[in-house]
Amino acid sequence: MSQPVQDRRWWRPRLDRPALVALLLGLVGVGYRLVLTLYTVPASNSDEATFGLAALHISEGRAHPVFLYGQRYMGMLESYLAAPLIWLAGPSWPVLRLPMLVLYALFLYLIHRLTRRVCAPWFATFVVGLLALGPERVVRDQLTVVGGRPEAKPAVVLMLLVAVGLAAGTIHRRRPAVGLFGLLAGLALWSDWLIAPYLLVSGLLLLYAIRRELLGWAGALLVAGFVVGVAPMIWANVVAPPGQDSWSVLREISTRPGPEPSWALRLRGGLVEGVPLAGGLCPIDGCGRWQEWFGYLYPLLLLVAAALAVIFYRRTAGGPRGRRIGPVTHLALVAGAALTLLSYVRSPLAALDPLANARYLSLLQISLPAVLWPLWLAAVAGWRGTVGAFGRLSGAVAAVVLAALAVTSLVVTVRYATDGVAASRDEERQARELATVLRADGPHEVYGDYWICNRLVFDTAEEVVCGVVDDNLRPGQNRYLPYWRQVGRAARPGYVVEADSVADFRLRRLLGDELDRTPVRDVGGYRVYHPPSPVRPWR
Repeated sequence: MSQPVQDRRWWRPRLDRPALVALLLGLVGVGYRLVLTLYTVPASNSDEATFGLAALHISEGRAHPVFLYGQRYMGMLESYLAAPLIWLAGPSWPVLRLPMLVLYALFLYLIHRLTRRVCAPWFATFVVGLLALGPERVVRDQLTVVGGRPEAKPAVVLMLLVAVGLAAGTIHRRRPAVGLFGLLAGLALWSDWLIAPYLLVSGLLLLYAIRRELLGWAGALLVAGFVVGVAPMIWANVVAPPGQDSWSVLREISTRPGPEPSWALRLRGGLVEGVPLAGGLCPIDGCGRWQEWFGYLYPLLLLVAAALAVIFYRRTAGGPRGRRIGPVTHLALVAGAALTLLSYVRSPLAALDPLANARYLSLLQISLPAVLWPLWLAAVAGWRGTVGAFGRLSGAVAAVVLAALAVTSLVVTVRYATDGVAASRDEERQARELATVLRADGPHEVYGDYWICNRLVFDTAEEVVCGVVDDNLRPGQNRYLPYWRQVGRAARPGYVVEADSVADFRLRRLLGDELDRTPVRDVGGYRVYHPPSPVRPWR
């Protein structure tokens, strides 16, 4: 255990061997992600740039958005976290992503603390080691500013730790701790609705831990903290026009027209592909057959973990609540993972595009200790020889599964670090080259597609503004309408398209005879047109 010792000159904590190894593994994971952050890997995009532009507007006092520009449900907590840094250092991708790196480090620390409390020290070290690894799908969810998940995970784990500490009696300022629990729940729900299953099970765990106290001032502080945290979302929905509240928008998104995919396709996309992708066992372009095994195994691990937690709970019957909080926490983590998976596979997105939507399962990292705990117990029992022949065989199989998880994650991470980073760096270089050229020589008002526009605006700190058009050169998804209006007022707007794309060919056809008098430049993989007169076919 970690124990404080008193020195004559200063106080310092002494780490036991599992904690020291976990610290070293955590530092490796944070250092690896710090290097990626400094080099803007994974590559930026316009979704992330929208959060960055909101952070820029917040830092300048120009706006205080509740939801992501152009949406009514994704909270802007990440933009508010980045705003002070952007105010100090100016807009850049490393500055924007630095709070995400801090949140990742906080998550590692908290998940280690929780796992030590309800499992075992060396197992907590193993969990930290797995979470320190990360191919592109994993680090993209952890480092890019796209809303919700980076801040929701440490918030939930801290809530669980608060509930465990209250049940065990190790938290002395109990009422403020309960108020903090409510505040974290409200902030997490405002930030991302996907965290709702984990908020539900965390609330039930708190109810189990201190149900009598919640009838008094502690319950009032819980409600007050939650209301304060979720207040921005409540206010925005109260003043929203009919049909534009968060619930209506989310319901519309989840009921897209078209044939409903079968449950077989949803389960395959959600479990067989989604779980290994979110767990870091596959590259971002998909899982090979040999990497899908964990998706098949995951539901079985959930069932075994739940059964084991029930057995441990029954064995501690009649004991103090502090001893029984461990199995109940395991049940909460298993239920959170099960509810998250169920809500995901119910959506057609799990079947239609599992590669792009596996990011919604990154929250399953919260339940990793509970899911792998039965394997660890079996492996340790088999290693110590305290079980019979069948137990030793089960322990050997469990050890192989744990080793396969670690080795597969390591291989995929190393492959990404050695082969996949170059593509992100090349994409980022082209985007920055485009920003540099337009910033220096213009045009400063341009039209482009969605994946060009907001990234270009952020890269140029709004010195170049961009209005979004689709492949047919019609108005597209303009998240921040002032940019569209500004380009619409420009006397001579330009166009930025990907070279030889559909939009490029349509624009050349549209220009017709004007093409010979239109300055055209190739910048990286982009083509910049600056027609002598405005080209706005939608007018």
